[in-house]
Amino acid sequence: MKLRLGLAGVLFVLLMSGCVKKPVVYAKADKTPYETKECFESLALGSEIIKEKKIDKIVVYKSKRKLYAYKNGKAVYEFRISLGKNGDKGHKVKLGDFRTPEGSYTITRKKCDPRLYRSLIISYPNRQDSAAAKAQGINPGGYITIHGQPKWNADGHGDSYTLAHDWTEGCMALSNRAIDILWHTVKRGVLVEIHG
Repeated sequence: MKLRLGLAGVLFVLLMSGCVKKPVVYAKADKTPYETKECFESLALGSEIIKEKKIDKIVVYKSKRKLYAYKNGKAVYEFRISLGKNGDKGHKVKLGDFRTPEGSYTITRKKCDPRLYRSLIISYPNRQDSAAAKAQGINPGGYITIHGQPKWNADGHGDSYTLAHDWTEGCMALSNRAIDILWHTVKRGVLVEIHG
């Protein structure tokens, strides 16, 4: 009796015999450190916050490309940032203008981000932004965040480049080290003031 095995059958026999190594699964590696079970679990429990280091306000100066974190009226952290591609061309007005907003906002949510490491989502558009956009019949856009670096710069080797250029769609980008500090010190509701 002849045994006929197709290519799939041969590969199955080789795999089962231990002659061929199992294929490497890269999908899991791609999720580290950007999306991890620990990240989601800590958010669900609120355990990512270091209580003694909690800050109560973030102030951004777009012209200086600086973000300051305050605790009890005192600046405790200072970070370099990148802005939207048109970040320094005034206040964000509409979807797709690549501007970074100006005004008073709050942190509404924290997100384990699959593309940009970690994100702090701000409350843009606020009531004023929405009213101004409605009066002009335009979409104000949204989903403006303070976030980390893209995956290609996960280890920070490109920070000197990314922090010297405005490359976001309107968000404020920090190094991953900086967003880690904010991640552990910022709760929802923290005030964010963005100046020109």
